[in-house]
Amino acid sequence: MTDSHSSSPNAATPKGAAADTILSVRDLKVHFPVFKGVILQKQVATVHAVDGISFDLKRGETLGLVGESGCGKSTTGLAVLRMLEPTAGSIVFEGEDITRFDRNRMRAMRRRMQMVYQDPYGSLNPRMRVRDIVGEPLQVHGLDTDAKAYRERIATLLSIVGLLPDMAERYPHEFSGGQRQRIGIARALALDPALIVCDEAVSALDVSIQAQVVNVFMDLQERLGLSYIFVAHDLAVVRHISDRIAVMYLGKIVEIASRDELYRNPLHPYTQALLAAIPVADAAVEARRERVVVSGEVPSALRPPSGCRFHTRCPQAMDRCKSEVPQLVGDPGGRLVACHLHTVSGAARSIPVVAA
Repeated sequence: MTDSHSSSPNAATPKGAAADTILSVRDLKVHFPVFKGVILQKQVATVHAVDGISFDLKRGETLGLVGESGCGKSTTGLAVLRMLEPTAGSIVFEGEDITRFDRNRMRAMRRRMQMVYQDPYGSLNPRMRVRDIVGEPLQVHGLDTDAKAYRERIATLLSIVGLLPDMAERYPHEFSGGQRQRIGIARALALDPALIVCDEAVSALDVSIQAQVVNVFMDLQERLGLSYIFVAHDLAVVRHISDRIAVMYLGKIVEIASRDELYRNPLHPYTQALLAAIPVADAAVEARRERVVVSGEVPSALRPPSGCRFHTRCPQAMDRCKSEVPQLVGDPGGRLVACHLHTVSGAARSIPVVAA
């Protein structure tokens, strides 16, 4: 796979690559125009939030999407669900290109794809009881016609996320943050979706509660065969839940690999820097670790750098990096990386790992 489709996005998939692909994203772009003026508005710039990314997601798989704030992770998740309109590219979900769907067809398709939001406080209506929050998708899609079946469905949804059925009569303010996020998960499950986008779904929770909610996600995936796009900046959480991980930087995917391969041997300098920033509990090991020094700030998506977008901060940047956009290509090990250091004279080679 490349951002321009020159190789297969499946190169880094785990064993069983012949399994159904539930989602195929190709050359996805999400640009936001910037206007000047109040009455006679004139477009003066464009924010390149997501700028030509491609990836596949298998049924029952979790793809972690990581990177610094502002790299386009959440925008990608929203675009996949058509909650943001893509500027270009295709999103094929269960064999259908949903970028071509009108409002009515997209509304019906959303029964199969849902989102769990970051803020368990802001994402729940404080004036609604839990039964109405969890059951709202059923009401919107006209599936609440049988009152008894409706109540039983709410009770079942609360039970499978670890809440008591009688909690349906309470309001959100009566719950802890972890319990509120479980309510959000129950709401996402109401219509039996196949795909759930988790947008920083545990980042607002205490560390001890994060582990519990992540375990809920994993248990539900095993029981219901769900596929996840797990957007996060906490690499420890992503490592625990993901099968594969895609690393984004300034609107581009710079590396995709299986979870174990990425953490054992990160190839892209940006991935190395991210992993080197993870603290280690053992003080002696932490003191011996080599550091990947990344200088400067993330460039603006209004005016992204030419060539490799990471070259302005990369400690291994070459002249070629300043002018030539690296393609996301596969190496003999099956992973994908967009870095000129990884392709020398057309032959893939490993980049020395700087971080311990």
